[in-house]
Amino acid sequence: MTTNDVAVSVRNLRKTYGPTTAVDDVSFEIRHGETFALLGPNGAGKSTTIEILEGYRTRTSGAVSVLGTDPAKGGLDWKARLGIVLQSTGETGLLTVAELLAHFAGFYPDPRDVDEVITAVGLQPQAKTRIAKLSGGQQRRVDVALGIVGRPELLFLDEPTTGFDPEARQHFWQLIRRLKAEGTTILLTTHYLEEAAQLADRAGVIAGGRLVAMGGVHEIGGSEARVPVVRWRDASGFVHERRSDEPGRLVASVVAELGREPDGLEVIRPSLEDVYLQLVRSVDPAAESEEVLA
Repeated sequence: MTTNDVAVSVRNLRKTYGPTTAVDDVSFEIRHGETFALLGPNGAGKSTTIEILEGYRTRTSGAVSVLGTDPAKGGLDWKARLGIVLQSTGETGLLTVAELLAHFAGFYPDPRDVDEVITAVGLQPQAKTRIAKLSGGQQRRVDVALGIVGRPELLFLDEPTTGFDPEARQHFWQLIRRLKAEGTTILLTTHYLEEAAQLADRAGVIAGGRLVAMGGVHEIGGSEARVPVVRWRDASGFVHERRSDEPGRLVASVVAELGREPDGLEVIRPSLEDVYLQLVRSVDPAAESEEVLA
């Protein structure tokens, strides 16, 4: 990958708060036009990393370049090239959806058409509704609209579909695919692994402040993590578990050995969530499965 191909470059990023290390020697790159998902449990260092890239937080050490600029030194021209959807912006007040978007559009040199953006996020019926009167899910759509109205080169999406119902999430995914097709570079954080699988070209898993895996969404963790598991229970109730690249052959061998099909026989093919949890728990054994939603 040449320098011209790189939209975001992070090298040996470190952030400490006194004796606490929030981000520890994290390195990755994001290509122009790529959708990259940064995954990890709460408190893993995702938000700190993103805030450093956005220029909201200073780093302790390491080198960072975002669209060719050090975020710590980025001016208004650089910021105008970014779109940022935070976990919650709290935009409320007397302005309507259309008025708020028109106001923000005026901050950018080449904004999207406000009506087009309202349509894209599915808020046409609420265009003339005051922000304070919207539901939580509708306000989240306003957050997304504010993030894309400036026609950003790089779009940060921090848990963008929190509060969306399944239909709204599907519409949002279509919007992100359109933005990607237009050449927008996207950095996504999400607890919905299905969302990462649907949208991202590559993903990185961060846990305990360290990047523990990176690659194609369906490749993280390596092939060994995806080896099927054959599980069965013997006559004494003991549960046997073996991994095999040829689970059918192993099942046949177990049945032949016992002369019958054992109780509780099952073949488990590790899902993306299984692989993710293996990675996270290798760093933090206390990590719970509810951190990630399918």
